[in-house]
Amino acid sequence: MDYIKVISKHLRESAKTKERIIENCTQNISEAAREIVACFKNNGKLLICGNGGSAADAQHIAAEFVVRLSHDIVRPALPAIALTTDTSLLTAAANDIGFDNVFARQVEALGRKNDVFIGVTTSGNSENVLRAAIKAKQIGLRAIAFLGGDGGKAIDFFDIKIIIPSSNVQHIQEGHITIGHIICELVERELYT
Repeated sequence: MDYIKVISKHLRESAKTKERIIENCTQNISEAAREIVACFKNNGKLLICGNGGSAADAQHIAAEFVVRLSHDIVRPALPAIALTTDTSLLTAAANDIGFDNVFARQVEALGRKNDVFIGVTTSGNSENVLRAAIKAKQIGLRAIAFLGGDGGKAIDFFDIKIIIPSSNVQHIQEGHITIGHIICELVERELYT
């Protein structure tokens, strides 16, 4: 196997995906950042979830808001909760009410007016993320989706949809974390500079 060829191919494809994000997603990224700024200005919080790599992205994004992204900005912690981290809650909910409901149950318990729900799903078809979005809408939260491909079923359940224009899950995930960083930077700069 030619390692250099594989590395170069992956990086080129990733770069092409980022170019397509510029062409297709900047308006929705901007809209999502504005929604989150309004959330924090109104004493709301973020509730974020996803499965697998998207669970890791949810945790990563929550950490950037709570701790900080930009080291040149001194700011207080911003309230963001990854719904993927409490193993006792996740396993109890999966056992007692089904895995499809593990995030919706947390949104029901934690979600309040002025909060924003972020669902991360590369396919747009993760049932537990979709049910959480439905619950979020029922209790009055705005819902932002980080998606890929054609957006899947999630198209019908979210207010703001950021759809990475790729069918490659790796490149979709790379796009999601890049967008998470961009949104966090925009929010930090809007609120604290």
